[in-house]
Amino acid sequence: MTEPTPDPARTPYPHRVSGTGSHARLPGEPQLAPPLVSTEHLIPELRHGADIPVTLSSSSVFPLGTQDVFALAQDLGYDGVEVMVTHNGYSQDADRLTTLSKRTGMRIDSIHAPTLLFAQQVWGTAWSKIERSVELAQAVGARTVVAHPPFRWQGTYASQFARRIAEIMSETGVVIAVENMYPWRARGRELTMYLPHWDPVPEPYEHVTWDFSHAAIAREDSLANIRGLGRRLRHVHLTDGVDGTKDAHLVPGEGTQNVAESLRFLGRAGIAGSVCVEVGTRGVSYAGEREEKLAASLAFAREHLGGRDD
Repeated sequence: MTEPTPDPARTPYPHRVSGTGSHARLPGEPQLAPPLVSTEHLIPELRHGADIPVTLSSSSVFPLGTQDVFALAQDLGYDGVEVMVTHNGYSQDADRLTTLSKRTGMRIDSIHAPTLLFAQQVWGTAWSKIERSVELAQAVGARTVVAHPPFRWQGTYASQFARRIAEIMSETGVVIAVENMYPWRARGRELTMYLPHWDPVPEPYEHVTWDFSHAAIAREDSLANIRGLGRRLRHVHLTDGVDGTKDAHLVPGEGTQNVAESLRFLGRAGIAGSVCVEVGTRGVSYAGEREEKLAASLAFAREHLGGRDD
């Protein structure tokens, strides 16, 4: 999901070199506490090829409402949906979501916690956002909660983040998969917005969500990261992007990321989770264009997940 351009006056921190894998901490930066408990038992058997579910994120239908993602997913033949918790009342209401799921036959596969900058007023404190997202996931039968890394100004929350999400997962049986982000750039500078880093791969998170659009901005090699994550990869945001400052969330295949190769690898290697289409359709210009983009994204996923690894 797209984040707005940051205010440089609020984020005066030079970022580590992008795309190099360097994660040296800045002076005074707290060390993330490692998890005290293992959540390995939460990982189900790997699914391969056509058995990997392809779901649709409610952010893919914005500015339409949360309720619309269920009907579109049903019409286009998706396997389920991801609900992004926002200011939209439907996205926060387990009873309404369950009714929509039953009416359309679309399983709610994942919940995206309101950890984006634009959702800072949703569900109160940082920990409340995580805990209530997990409660919502339990209530609707979702297996995964997607969360962004902590923001830099959330120091105490950030220092406890890895440890506490592991405890919550162990207590509830719901997986929390931390999403890869990217360095924010403004006026020719890179700004550190996430603590300890926008890249969850080297951090002590047991489960990760990989987003191709974010990887494009970060100048990351998605295939290499997906290979390296192994069974830590629990969830995929299927999209595409280009190098720049805009989180484009393009239809897969329309950007510069090695999306097809990554999906073919996952089809063979397997994933203990789902592939969720998260593309931007806000700027559609004619009737039916949104449906065309979402249908093309689904077809791309199924073609390459079932294809042969290079």
